[in-house]
Amino acid sequence: MVVAAGSGSRLGAGLPKAFVPLAGVPLLGHALREVLSCAAVAQVVLVVPDTHRAQAEELTDGVCRELGSGATVTVVPGGAERGDSVAAGLRVLGDDIDIVLVHDAARCLTPVEVFDRVVDAVTAGAVAVVPGTAVVDTIKQVDGEGYVVGTPARSGLRAVQTPQGFRRDVLERAHAVSSDATDDAGLVERLGERVLVVEGDPRALKVTTRSDLETATRLLTETP
Repeated sequence: MVVAAGSGSRLGAGLPKAFVPLAGVPLLGHALREVLSCAAVAQVVLVVPDTHRAQAEELTDGVCRELGSGATVTVVPGGAERGDSVAAGLRVLGDDIDIVLVHDAARCLTPVEVFDRVVDAVTAGAVAVVPGTAVVDTIKQVDGEGYVVGTPARSGLRAVQTPQGFRRDVLERAHAVSSDATDDAGLVERLGERVLVVEGDPRALKVTTRSDLETATRLLTETP
């Protein structure tokens, strides 16, 4: 599942973030190429703003032809919040799908190797898997007034990325309880399930601001 329903207001591009061009191709197009390059992917659900369904379908057709992909791709409208969009995507998954990857189109340069690591870990028995990278900055926890109340050890911290992978029944159970979280792993954590972290990749940055878009452009040109 690729979540691409965000407004992208911080990019200031005047259109939904997933359709902002990166080197002439919408972010969603770059994301789709990596998703469809993962051999384990049998079905892709794109969750997009209802106003851009036709554009998403046209983009999808082009990428599928380019890659010669036989994966089934379904485009559905997103909801008011991210959790609503993921729930909408879950509702149209085929009955034969038992492992679900949830990916943000804004992390459009996530390499296929990260998808493979996540899939392999769920297949090996983990019920929830997220890619992550080591935190290099010192992190301070602050209270409501801005005063520091703690300094967690960096060795135990990870900056989490997508795709996040789940056993389908666990993800559906988590969304049945609540869809209110910044990521799906957070919902699964509330069930008391363990979430495994596998190695992420610096290229999986989230494009949120103009500066991020410039960084992504540079990464794209540096990618062999």
